[in-house]
Amino acid sequence: MMVINKNCSVEIIRYAIPETQHTAFENAYTEAGKLLQNSPYCLGYNLIKGTDEPDHYILTIYWTSVEEHLNGFRKSSDFGAFFNLIRPFYTNIQEMKHYEQTNLTWQKEL
Repeated sequence: MMVINKNCSVEIIRYAIPETQHTAFENAYTEAGKLLQNSPYCLGYNLIKGTDEPDHYILTIYWTSVEEHLNGFRKSSDFGAFFNLIRPFYTNIQEMKHYEQTNLTWQKEL
């Protein structure tokens, strides 16, 4: 179960990835995820894949704040390496936006 600070910023990135690129995409994010894990500004991430539309992926990244994402991570040396890994899929992005959490959340404990 992922428990995230409700004051964090949530970045949602929606991708449409052709079937022929699924493995390369997931491999790129496996490596890029290591850079996110090293960042003091990233609190966690989750990549999900569509079952109804298997070419659709949604990446959720939890940042300490929008400011620290944009002026911390994006200006860090890790960002260049991160972006180089995901650059081949940049044109497949359908949405890339920041969101804030609301008080409307619930998750069953397992």
